Amino acid sequence: MVNWFWRRARPTRVLRLRSRGELGDATRVDFAELAPDAEVFLGQAAYLQLGYFETLTRLIQRTPDLAEKEALSLAAGAALRKHRGLVEIIRDRGDDPAELMRPFQAPLDAFRRRTLGARPRETMLTVHITAGLLDDFYLALASSYGEPGRRAARVLREDHDRQQLADLLRATADSDEEMRGLLSMWARRLVGDTLLVARSALREDGLDRSEEEKVEPVFTALLSAHSQRMDALGLTA
Repeated sequence: MVNWFWRRARPTRVLRLRSRGELGDATRVDFAELAPDAEVFLGQAAYLQLGYFETLTRLIQRTPDLAEKEALSLAAGAALRKHRGLVEIIRDRGDDPAELMRPFQAPLDAFRRRTLGARPRETMLTVHITAGLLDDFYLALASSYGEPGRRAARVLREDHDRQQLADLLRATADSDEEMRGLLSMWARRLVGDTLLVARSALREDGLDRSEEEKVEPVFTALLSAHSQRMDALGLTA
C-alpha cells in the first residue's frame, strides 16, 4: 500500500464529503486526528494534478487523430489550471510549492505508472476514473482546513474539461464490444488501486471495525459517484 501522507501530531479534524452534483446529498463523517496537515494535503493535491497534466500531454504525443488531440488538450489544460490554483494557495500561505510536493513525487509517480493503460483508450479512462475518485476524496478532506481548504475546494470543483474524453470513451464502448469489456475490467482494477491510495491517506496502521463503520459512508458515496461516471460511459462498474 502506498503511504501518501507524512504523519505528525495534529489537532482533531473533520472529514466531510459534500454534495457536488453527481455525489447527491452531502455525507458527513467525523474522525479524530484523521486528516493530514494542510501542507501535506496541498502538496499532494498539487502534485497529483501536475501528474494528470503530464499523463495527458504524453498521450497527446502518441495520438495522431486531431480531434482526440483536442480532447486531450482540454483535459490537460484543466489539470494544469487546478495545479496552478493549488500552487497559488501554497504560495499565499508562505510555503514553497516544490518543497511541499517533493515528498509525494516518487509515490504518486509510481501510482501513475501502475495505472497507465497499454492502449490510449485505457489511459484516457485512467485519468477520467482516478481523477474523478480522488478529486471527490480531496473535496472531502478540504473541509478540514478553514479558508485554505475552501479555496482548494473551489479549485477542485472547477470544470475538469474531460467531457470530450468521456464522449470518445462512450463511442468506443458503443461501437466495439470487445473494447467495452476490456475497459470495464480496466476500470475495476483502477478503482481498487485508487481506493487503496485513498485509504492509505486515512491512517498508516489501518482502521479498526468501529472506524471502518464510520468511514464506510465516505467510500460508499465515492463509489456511487464512480458508478454514475461509468454508466455515462456505457461501461459496467
